[in-house]
Amino acid sequence: MMQKAGAGPKHYHHLDELPDMIAIFPLTGALLLPRGSLPLNIFEPRYLAMVDDALAGHRMIGMVQPEAGAEDDDKPAVYDTGCAGRITSFSETEDGRYLISLTGICRFHIRQEVVNDWAFREAEVDFAPFEGDLTPLVDEGRLDREHLLSALRVYLSAQNLKADWESIEHAKAETLINSLCMICPFDASEKQALLEAHSVEERAETLIALIEMASVDPPGGPGSSLQ
Repeated sequence: MMQKAGAGPKHYHHLDELPDMIAIFPLTGALLLPRGSLPLNIFEPRYLAMVDDALAGHRMIGMVQPEAGAEDDDKPAVYDTGCAGRITSFSETEDGRYLISLTGICRFHIRQEVVNDWAFREAEVDFAPFEGDLTPLVDEGRLDREHLLSALRVYLSAQNLKADWESIEHAKAETLINSLCMICPFDASEKQALLEAHSVEERAETLIALIEMASVDPPGGPGSSLQ
């Protein structure tokens, strides 16, 4: 039997609504962006404790990526920029795992890590440089959607990937861009570049550049789905 709990949606409008300190979760290749959704399967005891602590408080966890070469360390060095997500769905399995979804709220810079009594890591963070993350993209006309879709078609063909084009063509621009950034199999440094883009427009330009480069030198292997 699975126990379920819903955190419910919450909208943040001002920086003072965000915590000064959050748990950080280093996970290579896992990209969370504002208003994006990231499902996670939590099983390590330290991260089970991290989720328990978040649920008892502000429900927020900071997703960060280990730096290149540090992925296998028990306490890897991490990039300074991450994205805070709110736990918006939670379930517990019979074998003690947590299945959660994080909804991206706002990016942050790590000011410093703090010493705590827990197995998981915490850091003082600064959301101020990314205040604009709290406001969804309004003017979609600034994005070159036609260029993105054209490049995406070539990329999917080169990568032997399939996609739901009806959903892609009807998705809001920001939702589409962030979803593609999170789903596409880019390496960790490329995903970090997408995270650190100053705006949605810059993220779209970076995304287009990455998929155009990947289309030139695609990996081999059987086809799959991009969903």
